[in-house]
Amino acid sequence: MSHTFLVVAGLLVLFMIFSLIRIVLGATTPDRVVALDTINTLVVACMIVLGAGFKEIVFIDVAIVYAMLSFITTLYIAKYLEVSQG
Repeated sequence: MSHTFLVVAGLLVLFMIFSLIRIVLGATTPDRVVALDTINTLVVACMIVLGAGFKEIVFIDVAIVYAMLSFITTLYIAKYLEVSQG
């Protein structure tokens, strides 16, 4: 595996930590939801980078399923916030 893939994966983990800080310090609930969605997107990107680095297709397949579940979860949370706040 190339060192480039490890550097990119490490940076993605660093960005996840920044988003985690935003979840903890978020001023409003929608801020926290956006930060959680950002973490989910970074997890998918990290899986794809690691899948390319290790030359394992299963990481890509898992990333696709995780992205779909993450999207559906974000929709449900947004709908819940719309109903509870509106």
